[in-house]
Amino acid sequence: MADQTPQPTSGGFDLNKATIISLLYLAGFFVGITGLVGIVLAFVWKDEVAGTWEESHLQFHIMTFVVGLVGSVIGVILSIVLIGIPILIAVAVWVFVRSLLALLKAQKQEPIEDPKTWLF
Repeated sequence: MADQTPQPTSGGFDLNKATIISLLYLAGFFVGITGLVGIVLAFVWKDEVAGTWEESHLQFHIMTFVVGLVGSVIGVILSIVLIGIPILIAVAVWVFVRSLLALLKAQKQEPIEDPKTWLF
């Protein structure tokens, strides 16, 4: 019986929906608006990928955005008393690592085991 695991269609880098959103989140560290584009695409593509490995990725990206946004708002508010600065740094690292790990899994076309987890 042949291996049924989907393989990337291109010779190297597979530009699927999950990869696009991961790249937009990562680009958001340099060009802030791309993170917003990523969350909009995640919601737009959510129904299109239902039942596929990409569905878990989009849930993971939505969770990352929401928690990152809440953490950032709390960090900005608490920056008045200086405790918010380490919170903002921690949120940035958390979003970066989650986006990078999701990108790596998307290139292997592997689902995220638990897309609603706070961890990686």
